Amino acid sequence: MLKVYTILCRAGKMDNYSYLLVNEKSGKSAVVDPSEAAPIIKKCDELGIKPDYIFNTHHHFDHTDANLEIKSLYGSKVVANINDAARIPGFDIGIHPGETFTLGDSTAEIIDVSAHTQGHILWYFPKDKIVFTGDTLFNLCIGGLFEGSIEEMYSALQKIKQLPDDIVFYPGHEYTLHSIPMALHLLPNSEKLLQYVQKARQNLARNLPVSPIPLGLEKECNPYLAANSPEEFQELF
Repeated sequence: MLKVYTILCRAGKMDNYSYLLVNEKSGKSAVVDPSEAAPIIKKCDELGIKPDYIFNTHHHFDHTDANLEIKSLYGSKVVANINDAARIPGFDIGIHPGETFTLGDSTAEIIDVSAHTQGHILWYFPKDKIVFTGDTLFNLCIGGLFEGSIEEMYSALQKIKQLPDDIVFYPGHEYTLHSIPMALHLLPNSEKLLQYVQKARQNLARNLPVSPIPLGLEKECNPYLAANSPEEFQELF
């Protein structure tokens, strides 16, 4: 089993989420998208973990800024899309979309979702029923189009929609409160969305993350995933 620890970074600024993954059987571990070193080091020290790897979803600084410090401190290997090697600090191991990468006996499938950036990937662990979506999918919204087109983002989201409903997703930022008004405006009659919003607000009031959320629920409550055609999707922009 893969144990996931959620770590809030850049709190109050960009509200990034980094994640510490531990394969409980082997003890192998990794950090996903380390944006700020101090909170990650604090969690690692608390748990007595020296991460073997750093997994990046994409090259933006608020997902890679702590790569070099974490790598220097723990000897972690940086793993990222080989097509984005030149833009990933400390890059060590290149993976192609469509390939897999193992962390102990947990295996990630690497899925290309180029749109937010070119070369953006998902880290999808099917047996563990977990996917890390970086800046492609957030709670009730999606990432901005820095390097891709609306058509590319629609295609990327279709890949996420094809994943099983019982998979839970972990996003790259806590943007839920900003996303709620638009979601309620676009899906005003959704009881599931109202329940989602109520629970999200409760979690945030307790300083807890909203995710992990099952993809099945996100597909129904996120307006961008609920769009059933490129035309419907285009109207959201």
